[in-house]
Amino acid sequence: MRAILSGLHHKKNLQELELELIDVPEPFDDLAVTFLEKQTKASITIPVSKVLSAQVVRLRLNASDLQFPAEGQSEFSWELYLNLQQQNTRGLIQVESEYLSDRHQLTLTSYYQLNSDANGMALFNMHTEQAEDEFTINAINLQDDQLQVIGPSRINNHAITNQRLVLKNVQADSSAEWPITQMTLHGLFTGVIPLSDLAADSTQQLFIRSTIDGQDLEQRVVLAKSLAGQVTQAVTPGHRLVIIDKRFDNGIRVQETAAPSIPQRLANVPGKVGGATKFLSMLMDKANLFYMRRLFKRGHRPYDQPTLIFESFGGRQVSDSPYAIYQLFTQLYPGFTFIWSIDRSQKKFCKENGIPFVIRRTSKWVRTLEKSSFWISNARFPSWVKKPNYVTYIQTWHGTPLKKLGLDIENVSMPGTTTTKYHANFVREANRWDALVSPNDYSTRIFRSAFGFNNQILKVGYPRNDELINSTREDVTALKQELGIPLDKKVVLYAPTYRDNQFAEKGKYTFELPFSLDEFRDRYGKDAVLVLRMHYLISNALDISGYEGVVFDFSNHPNISDLYLISDMLITDYSSVFFDFAYLKRPILFYPYDYHMYKDELRGFYLDYEKDLPGEIAHNESQLLTMIGDKLKTPDMSDDQKFMDFYQRFCSIDDGLSSLKIVNYVVQQIEKHG
Repeated sequence: MRAILSGLHHKKNLQELELELIDVPEPFDDLAVTFLEKQTKASITIPVSKVLSAQVVRLRLNASDLQFPAEGQSEFSWELYLNLQQQNTRGLIQVESEYLSDRHQLTLTSYYQLNSDANGMALFNMHTEQAEDEFTINAINLQDDQLQVIGPSRINNHAITNQRLVLKNVQADSSAEWPITQMTLHGLFTGVIPLSDLAADSTQQLFIRSTIDGQDLEQRVVLAKSLAGQVTQAVTPGHRLVIIDKRFDNGIRVQETAAPSIPQRLANVPGKVGGATKFLSMLMDKANLFYMRRLFKRGHRPYDQPTLIFESFGGRQVSDSPYAIYQLFTQLYPGFTFIWSIDRSQKKFCKENGIPFVIRRTSKWVRTLEKSSFWISNARFPSWVKKPNYVTYIQTWHGTPLKKLGLDIENVSMPGTTTTKYHANFVREANRWDALVSPNDYSTRIFRSAFGFNNQILKVGYPRNDELINSTREDVTALKQELGIPLDKKVVLYAPTYRDNQFAEKGKYTFELPFSLDEFRDRYGKDAVLVLRMHYLISNALDISGYEGVVFDFSNHPNISDLYLISDMLITDYSSVFFDFAYLKRPILFYPYDYHMYKDELRGFYLDYEKDLPGEIAHNESQLLTMIGDKLKTPDMSDDQKFMDFYQRFCSIDDGLSSLKIVNYVVQQIEKHG
């Protein structure tokens, strides 16, 4: 027996769900659907209201009933179960889904969306606490010398009236509006702005004005999805260039400027040569990859001497837990052979610090990997790297999971891969790990399920965090002096994650600061400094010129633990850095400025983001700047019960000896097989 959600209809202010039934026995008199909320386990049972045929039935509900007062909860995700109450057949059948809906706005601050989980089961997702000043559109394009916007013209089946598109000129502090009169599909409008109307050499933000339930509103236009597949550049007949892009807060920005002249195009010829060079380089990379694969297939014999290979973030750094293990190993057992697998960018660092290395993707690198005894890495090796059976591969990983990983990611939106490929690669790689380091029971459970991992788990804490536990005040002072941080000022660390939906091209991601550096400097510049630590995938350098002495960009600093130690508080969003920073028992502030969009459009979370965090949430820039001052007044969180509950759950097993435990594990393996 199966039940499949196959459609959604609107009847006045109610919603009517259509279900297709397969092999469900009649009669249908007592059929009902039970809605089960995944987080709270609350349930609502609604009887089937209409039988269209032996295969199709409908039930009518008020979507507003699927939200209820729940402390700290603004997202509700309901599973659907067909409830059989017949004399000879009783039970529940989970409803599948072949119907995915667009968002349906119930009120200014709430909407719902029908979706399916990774197993194809139906989900009725309710969202509340949406910002009243945001208006979500469906698409935006530059076509036929016009800027065209498509968006909803109804809220809960009630028409929105007097809709107008508005562009606000950032430089001139002025605005202009264009009426919306064209309706397209039911419930959608198409609004247009002639490109000839745009102010020359301007940057403008898009808003919408309308009347809803008699209330005149002005809302910022946002687009939750990426701009992929939409036309975002156009050259007008007057030889002007118009570009649409998204701001950090998903708002729409329209830029108008002069299109490149013929001399400027000719000046770009070297760029074309550069493009040809890049293409040639890609061909050489492919040839080198083919050569590497052949080298790995050759038989290799292991070195007589125990040899340990270390790698961090695919060779891009000499850092993290592998570096902590390496440093202790060289002190305790200098007679072993230690080699770092690095990109060429790390060559100078290794030479300056006397670190033995081999350059990745060279024939020497292949021989060294294949003849060594141990691989110790915090990320995945390429799938084409062959692991001999005499190698022990220790995976230290690089964080306590907040965002879903591996098999738990239902929809992978990263460039260059698909969900199926991503899952398969994760499982294939995890099966090569002989041991996986875990910082707590929470992570152990997730690693087992997300990686499909059945080998040995070393629940000893992350070696990289030993430094946080063992460092002294004198160490912190020395670090500040080394980094040029004023000793008489508080330090605020901002370390956000990257967004999977903000990639520019394969391997490159973009980011824009979601708060004003001017505001921070004006309010806190006399007493505090701001340290920026952006994710290593971020491609564009931040411009902090003019903020010298107040803002420091340490995105490329190799050891993030140094930045934790010098900081009096942390600001983050969805990055797992707060799990490590919590070891210091210092205040943490969360600034998920795009939370409601991020949660749905991207990967989702393991924790309840609104309830389980060890700190308060700032929902907008104004709250953020106020809370910074409050947090700086509470340097020690030891008396905060919620924080300490978090600490006991995630940090308590780490005693500052994680590196030693890994070293002892490796030595034990050497003695066992020696």
